[in-house]
Amino acid sequence: MIRTLSTIGMAAFIAACSQPSDVEAPAATSEQDEATETTSISIENLSDIVKTLASDEFEGRAPGTVGETKTVDYLIDKFEEIGLEPGGRDGGWTDPVTLVHSRVVDLRALNVQARDTTLDMRQGRDIEISSSNPRETITIENAPIVFVGFGASAPERDWDDYGDIDLTGKVALFLVNDPDFGVAEDDPVAGRFGGNRMTYYGRWAYKFEEAARRGAAAALVIHETEAAGYGWNVAASGPGDNYAVASDGSGKPSVDLQGWLHLDMAQQWMEAAGQDLDALRIAARSEDFEAFTLDGLSFNADLGLEVERIESQNVLGKITGTERPDETIMLSGHWDAYGKGIADAQGRTVMPGANDDALGMAGIMEIARILKAGEPLERTVVVAAWTAEESGLLGSEAYAQDPIYPLETTVANFTLDILNTAGPAKDVIQVGEGQSELEEMMAEAADTQGRYVSPEGLPQNGLFYRADHFSLARRGVPVILIMGIAGGPDLVEGGREAGAEWVAGYIANRYHNQNDAWDPDWDLRGAAQDVELILDMTLTLANSTNWPAIKETSEFVDIRAESAAARD
Repeated sequence: MIRTLSTIGMAAFIAACSQPSDVEAPAATSEQDEATETTSISIENLSDIVKTLASDEFEGRAPGTVGETKTVDYLIDKFEEIGLEPGGRDGGWTDPVTLVHSRVVDLRALNVQARDTTLDMRQGRDIEISSSNPRETITIENAPIVFVGFGASAPERDWDDYGDIDLTGKVALFLVNDPDFGVAEDDPVAGRFGGNRMTYYGRWAYKFEEAARRGAAAALVIHETEAAGYGWNVAASGPGDNYAVASDGSGKPSVDLQGWLHLDMAQQWMEAAGQDLDALRIAARSEDFEAFTLDGLSFNADLGLEVERIESQNVLGKITGTERPDETIMLSGHWDAYGKGIADAQGRTVMPGANDDALGMAGIMEIARILKAGEPLERTVVVAAWTAEESGLLGSEAYAQDPIYPLETTVANFTLDILNTAGPAKDVIQVGEGQSELEEMMAEAADTQGRYVSPEGLPQNGLFYRADHFSLARRGVPVILIMGIAGGPDLVEGGREAGAEWVAGYIANRYHNQNDAWDPDWDLRGAAQDVELILDMTLTLANSTNWPAIKETSEFVDIRAESAAARD
Protein backbone atom coordinates (compact mmCIF):
# COMPACT_ATOMS: atom_id res chain seq x y z
CA MET A 1 0.00 0.00 0.00
CA ILE A 2 1.27 3.49 -0.81
CA ARG A 3 3.08 5.31 1.94
CA THR A 4 0.47 7.77 3.14
CA LEU A 5 -1.09 5.34 5.60
CA SER A 6 2.05 5.31 7.73
CA THR A 7 1.12 8.26 9.88
CA ILE A 8 -2.63 8.43 9.67
CA GLY A 9 -3.11 10.37 12.96
CA MET A 10 -1.96 7.30 14.81
CA ALA A 11 -3.80 7.83 18.09
CA ALA A 12 -7.06 8.61 16.30
CA PHE A 13 -6.67 5.65 13.99
CA ILE A 14 -6.05 3.22 16.83
CA ALA A 15 -9.03 4.61 18.70
CA ALA A 16 -11.24 4.22 15.64
CA CYS A 17 -10.03 0.66 15.09
CA SER A 18 -10.88 -0.36 18.62
CA GLN A 19 -14.39 1.12 18.65
CA PRO A 20 -17.29 -1.34 18.48
CA SER A 21 -18.74 -1.66 14.99
CA ASP A 22 -22.18 -0.29 14.20
CA VAL A 23 -22.89 -3.73 12.76
CA GLU A 24 -24.09 -6.16 15.40
CA ALA A 25 -21.77 -9.15 15.53
CA PRO A 26 -23.45 -12.53 15.29
CA ALA A 27 -23.43 -14.58 18.44
CA ALA A 28 -20.31 -16.68 18.85
CA THR A 29 -20.69 -20.33 17.87
CA SER A 30 -18.57 -23.36 18.50
CA GLU A 31 -17.70 -23.41 14.80
CA GLN A 32 -16.54 -19.81 14.97
CA ASP A 33 -14.59 -20.47 18.12
CA GLU A 34 -12.72 -23.12 16.19
CA ALA A 35 -11.36 -20.17 14.20
CA THR A 36 -13.01 -20.99 10.89
CA GLU A 37 -10.16 -23.18 9.73
CA THR A 38 -10.30 -23.05 5.94
CA THR A 39 -10.59 -26.26 4.00
CA SER A 40 -8.98 -25.13 0.77
CA ILE A 41 -6.60 -22.24 1.35
CA SER A 42 -3.21 -23.60 2.42
CA ILE A 43 -1.65 -21.59 5.23
CA GLU A 44 1.60 -23.41 4.55
CA ASN A 45 1.57 -22.25 0.93
CA LEU A 46 0.86 -18.66 1.98
CA SER A 47 3.79 -18.71 4.38
CA ASP A 48 6.21 -20.37 1.95
CA ILE A 49 5.52 -17.89 -0.84
CA VAL A 50 6.06 -14.93 1.49
CA LYS A 51 9.21 -16.48 2.92
CA THR A 52 10.65 -16.61 -0.59
CA LEU A 53 9.51 -13.23 -1.93
CA ALA A 54 10.55 -11.41 1.26
CA SER A 55 13.98 -13.02 1.44
CA ASP A 56 17.16 -10.97 1.04
CA GLU A 57 17.73 -12.70 -2.30
CA PHE A 58 14.92 -10.57 -3.78
CA GLU A 59 16.52 -7.32 -2.49
CA GLY A 60 13.24 -5.66 -1.54
CA ARG A 61 11.67 -6.10 -5.00
CA ALA A 62 12.20 -2.53 -6.25
CA PRO A 63 11.16 -1.86 -9.87
CA GLY A 64 13.99 -1.72 -12.38
CA THR A 65 16.48 -3.62 -10.20
CA VAL A 66 17.95 -7.11 -9.99
CA GLY A 67 15.24 -7.70 -7.39
CA GLU A 68 12.59 -7.12 -10.05
CA THR A 69 14.18 -9.61 -12.41
CA LYS A 70 14.18 -12.31 -9.74
CA THR A 71 10.62 -11.46 -8.70
CA VAL A 72 9.21 -11.58 -12.23
CA ASP A 73 10.98 -14.89 -12.93
CA TYR A 74 9.62 -16.35 -9.68
CA LEU A 75 6.06 -15.21 -10.39
CA ILE A 76 6.12 -16.67 -13.90
CA ASP A 77 7.43 -19.97 -12.53
CA LYS A 78 4.65 -20.05 -9.93
CA PHE A 79 1.98 -19.17 -12.49
CA GLU A 80 3.22 -21.97 -14.74
CA GLU A 81 3.32 -24.38 -11.79
CA ILE A 82 -0.32 -23.53 -10.99
CA GLY A 83 -1.23 -24.19 -14.60
CA LEU A 84 -2.19 -20.67 -15.63
CA GLU A 85 -1.97 -19.54 -19.23
CA PRO A 86 0.13 -16.49 -20.14
CA GLY A 87 -2.13 -13.47 -19.70
CA GLY A 88 0.16 -10.61 -20.61
CA ARG A 89 0.77 -8.51 -23.70
CA ASP A 90 0.97 -10.31 -27.06
CA GLY A 91 0.47 -13.74 -25.53
CA GLY A 92 3.35 -13.47 -23.08
CA TRP A 93 3.49 -13.40 -19.29
CA THR A 94 4.26 -9.71 -18.87
CA ASP A 95 2.96 -6.25 -19.70
CA PRO A 96 5.85 -3.74 -19.99
CA VAL A 97 5.58 -0.55 -17.93
CA THR A 98 7.94 2.37 -18.54
CA LEU A 99 8.26 4.65 -15.53
CA VAL A 100 9.74 8.12 -15.35
CA HIS A 101 11.51 9.06 -12.14
CA SER A 102 12.36 12.73 -11.71
CA ARG A 103 14.17 14.42 -8.85
CA VAL A 104 14.60 18.12 -8.19
CA VAL A 105 18.36 18.63 -7.99
CA ASP A 106 18.84 22.34 -8.56
CA LEU A 107 16.50 24.97 -7.12
CA ARG A 108 17.57 28.26 -8.63
CA ALA A 109 14.47 30.22 -7.67
CA LEU A 110 11.32 29.47 -5.68
CA ASN A 111 9.28 32.39 -4.41
CA VAL A 112 6.05 34.33 -4.46
CA GLN A 113 6.18 38.00 -5.34
CA ALA A 114 3.67 39.90 -3.20
CA ARG A 115 3.67 43.45 -4.48
CA ASP A 116 6.89 44.88 -3.00
CA THR A 117 7.66 41.80 -0.90
CA THR A 118 9.31 38.54 -1.92
CA LEU A 119 8.31 35.41 0.00
CA ASP A 120 11.17 32.98 -0.53
CA MET A 121 10.37 29.31 0.08
CA ARG A 122 12.57 26.42 1.11
CA GLN A 123 11.91 22.96 -0.29
CA GLY A 124 10.81 20.55 2.43
CA ARG A 125 10.10 23.27 4.99
CA ASP A 126 7.69 25.71 3.33
CA ILE A 127 6.71 23.72 0.28
CA GLU A 128 7.15 20.29 -1.28
CA ILE A 129 7.20 20.33 -5.08
CA SER A 130 8.01 17.80 -7.75
CA SER A 131 7.21 17.20 -11.40
CA SER A 132 5.96 14.26 -13.44
CA ASN A 133 6.95 16.00 -16.68
CA PRO A 134 10.25 14.53 -17.93
CA ARG A 135 12.09 17.76 -18.59
CA GLU A 136 15.48 18.76 -17.25
CA THR A 137 14.43 22.37 -16.63
CA ILE A 138 11.13 23.82 -15.49
CA THR A 139 10.56 27.55 -15.31
CA ILE A 140 7.42 29.38 -14.21
CA GLU A 141 7.55 33.17 -14.25
CA ASN A 142 5.10 35.60 -12.65
CA ALA A 143 2.21 33.11 -12.70
CA PRO A 144 -1.02 34.35 -11.10
CA ILE A 145 -2.24 32.26 -8.13
CA VAL A 146 -5.87 31.14 -8.14
CA PHE A 147 -7.57 29.98 -4.95
CA VAL A 148 -9.94 27.21 -6.06
CA GLY A 149 -11.30 26.17 -2.68
CA PHE A 150 -11.60 22.39 -2.56
CA GLY A 151 -11.36 22.26 -6.34
CA ALA A 152 -14.35 19.97 -6.86
CA SER A 153 -16.11 19.83 -10.19
CA ALA A 154 -18.94 17.41 -9.41
CA PRO A 155 -22.00 17.84 -11.63
CA GLU A 156 -23.70 14.80 -10.04
CA ARG A 157 -23.61 16.73 -6.75
CA ASP A 158 -24.55 20.03 -8.38
CA TRP A 159 -21.20 21.50 -7.35
CA ASP A 160 -18.53 23.44 -9.27
CA ASP A 161 -15.75 25.34 -7.55
CA TYR A 162 -14.20 26.66 -10.78
CA GLY A 163 -16.96 28.75 -12.32
CA ASP A 164 -15.64 30.61 -15.36
CA ILE A 165 -12.03 30.93 -14.18
CA ASP A 166 -9.31 30.25 -16.74
CA LEU A 167 -6.40 28.37 -15.16
CA THR A 168 -4.16 28.36 -18.22
CA GLY A 169 -0.57 29.06 -17.14
CA LYS A 170 -1.62 29.79 -13.56
CA VAL A 171 -1.05 28.20 -10.16
CA ALA A 172 -4.07 26.43 -8.65
CA LEU A 173 -4.15 26.51 -4.84
CA PHE A 174 -6.40 23.94 -3.11
CA LEU A 175 -7.74 23.12 0.31
CA VAL A 176 -7.27 19.46 1.25
CA ASN A 177 -10.13 16.93 1.58
CA ASP A 178 -13.82 17.55 0.71
CA PRO A 179 -16.14 20.54 1.22
CA ASP A 180 -18.02 18.72 3.99
CA PHE A 181 -14.97 17.53 5.91
CA GLY A 182 -15.27 18.34 9.61
CA VAL A 183 -18.51 20.33 9.37
CA ALA A 184 -21.34 20.17 11.89
CA GLU A 185 -24.28 17.91 11.10
CA ASP A 186 -26.59 20.89 10.65
CA ASP A 187 -24.28 22.64 8.19
CA PRO A 188 -25.89 22.98 4.73
CA VAL A 189 -22.99 21.15 3.08
CA ALA A 190 -23.00 18.23 5.53
CA GLY A 191 -23.29 14.94 3.66
CA ARG A 192 -22.98 16.56 0.24
CA PHE A 193 -19.62 14.82 -0.30
CA GLY A 194 -20.08 11.61 1.63
CA GLY A 195 -20.12 13.10 5.10
CA ASN A 196 -17.27 11.70 7.15
CA ARG A 197 -16.18 9.40 4.31
CA MET A 198 -13.78 11.03 1.84
CA THR A 199 -14.81 11.04 -1.81
CA TYR A 200 -12.39 11.11 -4.72
CA TYR A 201 -12.78 14.89 -4.86
CA GLY A 202 -10.90 15.08 -1.58
CA ARG A 203 -7.80 13.31 -2.86
CA TRP A 204 -4.78 15.35 -3.87
CA ALA A 205 -4.41 13.17 -6.98
CA TYR A 206 -7.82 14.31 -8.23
CA LYS A 207 -6.98 17.94 -7.54
CA PHE A 208 -3.73 17.74 -9.51
CA GLU A 209 -5.47 16.02 -12.43
CA GLU A 210 -8.30 18.55 -12.54
CA ALA A 211 -5.82 21.43 -12.49
CA ALA A 212 -3.92 19.82 -15.38
CA ARG A 213 -7.11 19.31 -17.40
CA ARG A 214 -7.76 23.03 -17.05
CA GLY A 215 -4.27 24.02 -18.21
CA ALA A 216 -2.69 25.08 -14.91
CA ALA A 217 1.09 25.38 -14.76
CA ALA A 218 1.24 24.23 -11.14
CA ALA A 219 -1.06 22.79 -8.47
CA LEU A 220 -0.51 23.05 -4.72
CA VAL A 221 -2.55 21.67 -1.83
CA ILE A 222 -2.46 23.51 1.50
CA HIS A 223 -1.38 20.94 4.07
CA GLU A 224 -3.49 20.53 7.20
CA THR A 225 -2.74 17.45 9.30
CA GLU A 226 -6.25 16.47 10.33
CA ALA A 227 -7.77 16.97 6.90
CA ALA A 228 -4.91 15.22 5.11
CA GLY A 229 -4.75 12.35 7.57
CA TYR A 230 -0.98 12.66 8.02
CA GLY A 231 1.55 15.20 9.14
CA TRP A 232 3.85 17.50 7.21
CA ASN A 233 6.69 15.04 7.84
CA VAL A 234 4.91 12.57 5.53
CA ALA A 235 3.85 15.13 2.93
CA ALA A 236 7.46 16.30 2.66
CA SER A 237 9.13 12.93 3.28
CA GLY A 238 10.59 12.71 -0.23
CA PRO A 239 10.93 16.31 -1.36
CA GLY A 240 11.44 16.66 -5.08
CA ASP A 241 10.94 12.99 -6.00
CA ASN A 242 8.22 11.99 -8.43
CA TYR A 243 7.33 8.79 -10.29
CA ALA A 244 4.95 8.63 -13.23
CA VAL A 245 3.96 6.36 -16.08
CA ALA A 246 5.84 7.40 -19.21
CA SER A 247 3.37 9.00 -21.59
CA ASP A 248 3.22 9.01 -25.38
CA GLY A 249 1.03 12.08 -25.17
CA SER A 250 -2.23 10.15 -25.16
CA GLY A 251 -2.43 9.74 -21.38
CA LYS A 252 -3.75 12.15 -18.80
CA PRO A 253 -2.09 15.60 -18.74
CA SER A 254 -0.02 16.79 -15.83
CA VAL A 255 0.98 20.14 -14.42
CA ASP A 256 4.62 21.24 -14.55
CA LEU A 257 4.84 21.38 -10.74
CA GLN A 258 2.71 19.78 -8.06
CA GLY A 259 2.91 19.35 -4.33
CA TRP A 260 2.06 20.59 -0.86
CA LEU A 261 2.19 24.06 0.65
CA HIS A 262 2.88 24.28 4.38
CA LEU A 263 0.01 25.84 6.33
CA ASP A 264 2.25 28.60 7.74
CA MET A 265 3.38 29.64 4.26
CA ALA A 266 -0.19 29.48 2.95
CA GLN A 267 -1.25 31.90 5.66
CA GLN A 268 1.55 34.27 4.63
CA TRP A 269 0.32 34.15 1.04
CA MET A 270 -3.22 34.94 2.14
CA GLU A 271 -2.19 37.82 4.37
CA ALA A 272 -0.13 39.30 1.55
CA ALA A 273 -3.20 39.08 -0.71
CA GLY A 274 -5.46 40.68 1.90
CA GLN A 275 -7.34 37.43 2.59
CA ASP A 276 -8.07 35.37 5.70
CA LEU A 277 -7.56 31.63 5.27
CA ASP A 278 -10.03 30.69 8.02
CA ALA A 279 -12.72 32.79 6.36
CA LEU A 280 -11.92 31.31 2.94
CA ARG A 281 -12.21 27.80 4.32
CA ILE A 282 -15.77 28.59 5.40
CA ALA A 283 -16.62 30.33 2.13
CA ALA A 284 -15.35 27.35 0.12
CA ARG A 285 -17.98 25.14 1.77
CA SER A 286 -20.76 27.05 0.04
CA GLU A 287 -22.16 25.87 -3.29
CA ASP A 288 -21.99 29.51 -4.40
CA PHE A 289 -18.21 29.62 -4.04
CA GLU A 290 -16.21 30.30 -7.21
CA ALA A 291 -12.45 30.28 -7.71
CA PHE A 292 -10.72 33.66 -7.83
CA THR A 293 -7.27 35.10 -8.39
CA LEU A 294 -5.36 36.16 -5.27
CA ASP A 295 -4.72 39.85 -5.72
CA GLY A 296 -1.12 40.98 -6.05
CA LEU A 297 0.56 37.53 -5.88
CA SER A 298 2.69 35.89 -8.55
CA PHE A 299 4.55 32.57 -8.38
CA ASN A 300 8.09 32.02 -9.64
CA ALA A 301 10.09 28.82 -9.94
CA ASP A 302 13.25 27.91 -11.81
CA LEU A 303 14.60 24.45 -11.17
CA GLY A 304 16.59 21.62 -12.65
CA LEU A 305 15.51 17.99 -12.70
CA GLU A 306 17.40 14.73 -12.89
CA VAL A 307 15.28 12.37 -15.00
CA GLU A 308 15.61 8.62 -15.48
CA ARG A 309 13.46 6.03 -17.24
CA ILE A 310 12.81 2.72 -15.51
CA GLU A 311 11.69 -0.32 -17.48
CA SER A 312 9.45 -2.53 -15.38
CA GLN A 313 6.78 -5.19 -15.86
CA ASN A 314 3.38 -6.29 -14.68
CA VAL A 315 2.98 -10.08 -14.63
CA LEU A 316 -0.34 -11.62 -15.75
CA GLY A 317 -1.73 -15.12 -16.00
CA LYS A 318 -5.22 -16.33 -16.76
CA ILE A 319 -7.72 -19.16 -16.71
CA THR A 320 -9.81 -18.87 -19.86
CA GLY A 321 -13.54 -19.23 -19.40
CA THR A 322 -15.38 -21.96 -21.27
CA GLU A 323 -18.69 -20.19 -21.91
CA ARG A 324 -18.02 -16.45 -21.81
CA PRO A 325 -14.25 -16.05 -22.20
CA ASP A 326 -14.48 -12.33 -23.04
CA GLU A 327 -16.00 -11.56 -19.63
CA THR A 328 -13.19 -11.09 -17.11
CA ILE A 329 -12.77 -11.27 -13.35
CA MET A 330 -9.44 -9.92 -12.13
CA LEU A 331 -7.49 -10.97 -9.02
CA SER A 332 -4.59 -8.69 -8.19
CA GLY A 333 -1.92 -7.52 -5.79
CA HIS A 334 1.38 -5.69 -6.16
CA TRP A 335 4.73 -7.46 -6.32
CA ASP A 336 6.93 -4.44 -5.60
CA ALA A 337 8.28 -3.22 -2.28
CA TYR A 338 10.80 -0.54 -1.28
CA GLY A 339 14.07 -2.20 -2.27
CA LYS A 340 17.07 -1.25 -0.18
CA GLY A 341 17.33 1.69 2.20
CA ILE A 342 19.66 3.12 4.82
CA ALA A 343 20.91 0.46 7.21
CA ASP A 344 18.89 0.17 10.39
CA ALA A 345 20.23 -0.42 13.90
CA GLN A 346 20.77 -4.08 13.02
CA GLY A 347 22.60 -3.25 9.82
CA ARG A 348 19.75 -4.39 7.56
CA THR A 349 19.22 -2.54 4.29
CA VAL A 350 16.61 -4.72 2.57
CA MET A 351 12.98 -3.68 3.10
CA PRO A 352 11.33 -7.05 2.46
CA GLY A 353 7.67 -6.07 2.04
CA ALA A 354 6.50 -9.34 3.53
CA ASN A 355 2.94 -8.33 4.36
CA ASP A 356 2.94 -5.36 2.00
CA ASP A 357 2.38 -7.07 -0.34
CA ALA A 358 4.07 -10.49 -0.65
CA LEU A 359 1.29 -11.94 1.50
CA GLY A 360 -1.37 -10.41 -0.73
CA MET A 361 0.36 -11.93 -3.77
CA ALA A 362 0.49 -15.29 -2.00
CA GLY A 363 -3.26 -15.06 -1.39
CA ILE A 364 -3.95 -14.32 -5.05
CA MET A 365 -1.82 -17.30 -6.11
CA GLU A 366 -3.63 -19.58 -3.66
CA ILE A 367 -6.98 -18.56 -5.14
CA ALA A 368 -5.64 -19.18 -8.65
CA ARG A 369 -4.30 -22.61 -7.64
CA ILE A 370 -7.67 -23.70 -6.29
CA LEU A 371 -9.61 -22.31 -9.25
CA LYS A 372 -7.35 -24.06 -11.73
CA ALA A 373 -7.63 -27.37 -9.87
CA GLY A 374 -11.41 -27.16 -9.79
CA GLU A 375 -14.17 -27.41 -12.36
CA PRO A 376 -13.87 -25.30 -15.53
CA LEU A 377 -15.04 -21.71 -15.14
CA GLU A 378 -17.55 -20.05 -17.43
CA ARG A 379 -15.85 -16.64 -17.34
CA THR A 380 -12.16 -15.83 -17.63
CA VAL A 381 -10.17 -15.14 -14.46
CA VAL A 382 -7.06 -12.96 -14.84
CA VAL A 383 -4.35 -12.96 -12.17
CA ALA A 384 -2.36 -9.70 -12.13
CA ALA A 385 0.81 -8.86 -10.21
CA TRP A 386 1.34 -5.11 -10.49
CA THR A 387 4.58 -3.19 -10.40
CA ALA A 388 5.25 0.22 -8.82
CA GLU A 389 2.31 0.38 -6.44
CA GLU A 390 4.55 1.97 -3.84
CA SER A 391 5.44 4.70 -6.34
CA GLY A 392 1.81 5.75 -6.76
CA LEU A 393 -0.24 2.80 -8.13
CA LEU A 394 1.67 3.10 -11.39
CA GLY A 395 1.65 -0.49 -12.65
CA SER A 396 -2.11 -0.78 -12.34
CA GLU A 397 -2.52 2.73 -13.76
CA ALA A 398 -0.42 1.83 -16.82
CA TYR A 399 -2.60 -1.22 -17.37
CA ALA A 400 -5.81 0.76 -16.94
CA GLN A 401 -4.65 3.30 -19.51
CA ASP A 402 -4.10 0.52 -22.04
CA PRO A 403 -5.91 -2.60 -20.80
CA ILE A 404 -5.33 -6.04 -22.27
CA TYR A 405 -8.85 -7.10 -21.26
CA PRO A 406 -11.51 -4.44 -21.92
CA LEU A 407 -12.60 -2.66 -18.77
CA GLU A 408 -16.17 -2.51 -20.09
CA THR A 409 -16.37 -6.32 -19.81
CA THR A 410 -14.30 -6.66 -16.65
CA VAL A 411 -16.87 -8.00 -14.21
CA ALA A 412 -14.92 -7.15 -11.04
CA ASN A 413 -11.49 -6.60 -9.58
CA PHE A 414 -10.48 -8.13 -6.24
CA THR A 415 -7.30 -6.74 -4.67
CA LEU A 416 -5.37 -8.05 -1.67
CA ASP A 417 -2.96 -5.55 -0.07
CA ILE A 418 -1.80 -6.33 3.51
CA LEU A 419 -3.61 -9.14 5.32
CA ASN A 420 -4.35 -10.04 8.93
CA THR A 421 -1.50 -12.01 10.54
CA ALA A 422 -2.95 -11.91 14.06
CA GLY A 423 -5.32 -14.87 13.83
CA PRO A 424 -8.92 -15.60 12.90
CA ALA A 425 -11.46 -12.79 13.05
CA LYS A 426 -15.20 -12.58 13.49
CA ASP A 427 -15.41 -9.89 10.81
CA VAL A 428 -13.93 -8.65 7.55
CA ILE A 429 -13.14 -4.96 7.09
CA GLN A 430 -14.85 -3.17 4.21
CA VAL A 431 -12.77 -0.40 2.63
CA GLY A 432 -14.99 2.22 1.06
CA GLU A 433 -18.77 2.23 1.03
CA GLY A 434 -21.48 2.94 -1.50
CA GLN A 435 -19.41 1.96 -4.53
CA SER A 436 -20.89 -1.23 -6.00
CA GLU A 437 -23.12 -4.25 -5.45
CA LEU A 438 -20.00 -6.25 -4.63
CA GLU A 439 -20.44 -4.88 -1.12
CA GLU A 440 -23.64 -6.89 -0.66
CA MET A 441 -21.96 -9.95 -2.17
CA MET A 442 -19.13 -9.53 0.32
CA ALA A 443 -21.57 -9.46 3.22
CA GLU A 444 -23.24 -12.63 1.97
CA ALA A 445 -19.89 -14.41 1.55
CA ALA A 446 -18.82 -13.34 5.04
CA ASP A 447 -22.09 -14.61 6.48
CA THR A 448 -21.44 -18.07 5.06
CA GLN A 449 -18.20 -18.04 7.05
CA GLY A 450 -20.04 -17.06 10.23
CA ARG A 451 -18.56 -13.57 10.01
CA TYR A 452 -19.85 -10.06 9.47
CA VAL A 453 -18.65 -6.90 7.71
CA SER A 454 -17.17 -3.97 9.66
CA PRO A 455 -16.54 -0.48 8.29
CA GLU A 456 -12.98 0.81 8.00
CA GLY A 457 -11.42 3.04 10.64
CA LEU A 458 -11.19 6.77 9.84
CA PRO A 459 -12.98 6.70 6.46
CA GLN A 460 -12.26 10.43 6.12
CA ASN A 461 -8.68 9.54 5.17
CA GLY A 462 -9.79 7.93 1.90
CA LEU A 463 -8.06 4.55 2.01
CA PHE A 464 -10.32 3.43 -0.84
CA TYR A 465 -8.27 5.65 -3.15
CA ARG A 466 -4.83 4.42 -2.06
CA ALA A 467 -4.38 0.92 -3.47
CA ASP A 468 -4.18 -0.63 -6.94
CA HIS A 469 -7.85 -1.52 -7.27
CA PHE A 470 -8.52 2.19 -7.59
CA SER A 471 -6.89 2.45 -11.02
CA LEU A 472 -9.75 0.26 -12.26
CA ALA A 473 -12.43 1.66 -9.95
CA ARG A 474 -11.98 5.18 -11.27
CA ARG A 475 -12.73 3.81 -14.73
CA GLY A 476 -15.98 2.23 -13.62
CA VAL A 477 -14.93 -1.33 -12.73
CA PRO A 478 -16.62 -2.76 -9.59
CA VAL A 479 -13.93 -3.50 -7.00
CA ILE A 480 -13.28 -4.92 -3.55
CA LEU A 481 -10.11 -4.23 -1.57
CA ILE A 482 -9.07 -6.43 1.34
CA MET A 483 -6.69 -4.51 3.60
CA GLY A 484 -6.18 -5.94 7.06
CA ILE A 485 -5.03 -2.68 8.61
CA ALA A 486 -7.96 -0.58 7.39
CA GLY A 487 -9.53 -1.18 10.80
CA GLY A 488 -8.84 -3.26 13.85
CA PRO A 489 -10.33 -6.71 13.15
CA ASP A 490 -12.65 -8.26 15.72
CA LEU A 491 -10.33 -11.14 16.59
CA VAL A 492 -11.68 -14.43 17.90
CA GLU A 493 -9.05 -14.19 20.62
CA GLY A 494 -9.06 -10.72 22.18
CA GLY A 495 -11.78 -9.01 20.18
CA ARG A 496 -11.48 -5.59 18.57
CA GLU A 497 -9.09 -4.32 21.23
CA ALA A 498 -6.57 -7.02 20.28
CA GLY A 499 -7.17 -6.27 16.61
CA ALA A 500 -6.45 -2.57 17.12
CA GLU A 501 -3.28 -3.49 18.99
CA TRP A 502 -2.13 -5.59 16.05
CA VAL A 503 -2.83 -2.75 13.59
CA ALA A 504 -0.98 -0.25 15.77
CA GLY A 505 1.99 -2.55 16.14
CA TYR A 506 2.25 -3.19 12.42
CA ILE A 507 2.03 0.48 11.45
CA ALA A 508 4.43 1.64 14.15
CA ASN A 509 7.03 -1.11 13.84
CA ARG A 510 6.83 -2.85 10.48
CA TYR A 511 5.16 -0.69 7.87
CA HIS A 512 7.53 0.24 5.03
CA ASN A 513 10.73 -0.67 6.83
CA GLN A 514 13.13 -3.54 7.40
CA ASN A 515 10.83 -5.14 9.98
CA ASP A 516 8.13 -6.02 7.44
CA ALA A 517 9.70 -9.46 7.19
CA TRP A 518 8.40 -13.03 7.06
CA ASP A 519 7.66 -14.25 10.57
CA PRO A 520 7.32 -17.93 11.49
CA ASP A 521 5.09 -16.86 14.40
CA TRP A 522 2.42 -15.32 12.18
CA ASP A 523 -1.06 -16.71 12.72
CA LEU A 524 -2.28 -16.79 9.13
CA ARG A 525 -5.72 -18.24 9.83
CA GLY A 526 -7.19 -14.72 9.62
CA ALA A 527 -5.48 -14.06 6.30
CA ALA A 528 -6.77 -17.41 5.02
CA GLN A 529 -10.32 -16.41 5.98
CA ASP A 530 -10.13 -13.27 3.85
CA VAL A 531 -8.51 -15.11 0.94
CA GLU A 532 -11.23 -17.75 1.15
CA LEU A 533 -13.88 -15.02 1.06
CA ILE A 534 -12.46 -13.64 -2.21
CA LEU A 535 -12.23 -17.17 -3.59
CA ASP A 536 -15.95 -17.67 -2.87
CA MET A 537 -16.89 -14.37 -4.53
CA THR A 538 -14.74 -15.17 -7.56
CA LEU A 539 -16.34 -18.59 -7.99
CA THR A 540 -19.81 -17.08 -7.74
CA LEU A 541 -19.13 -14.48 -10.41
CA ALA A 542 -17.10 -16.79 -12.64
CA ASN A 543 -20.04 -19.15 -13.05
CA SER A 544 -22.84 -16.62 -13.41
CA THR A 545 -24.16 -14.03 -15.82
CA ASN A 546 -24.33 -11.39 -13.09
CA TRP A 547 -22.81 -7.95 -13.69
CA PRO A 548 -22.46 -6.22 -10.29
CA ALA A 549 -23.65 -2.65 -10.75
CA ILE A 550 -21.93 0.55 -9.70
CA LYS A 551 -24.10 2.34 -7.15
CA GLU A 552 -25.60 5.77 -7.70
CA THR A 553 -23.59 7.01 -4.72
CA SER A 554 -20.30 6.26 -6.49
CA GLU A 555 -18.32 9.02 -8.18
CA PHE A 556 -17.83 6.64 -11.12
CA VAL A 557 -21.39 5.50 -11.83
CA ASP A 558 -21.63 7.55 -15.02
CA ILE A 559 -18.41 6.05 -16.41
CA ARG A 560 -19.74 2.51 -16.02
CA ALA A 561 -23.10 3.53 -17.47
CA GLU A 562 -21.44 4.77 -20.66
CA SER A 563 -20.29 1.23 -21.48
CA ALA A 564 -23.53 -0.58 -20.56
CA ALA A 565 -24.09 -1.74 -24.15
CA ALA A 566 -20.91 -3.84 -24.00
CA ARG A 567 -22.47 -5.93 -21.22
CA ASP A 568 -25.88 -6.55 -22.77
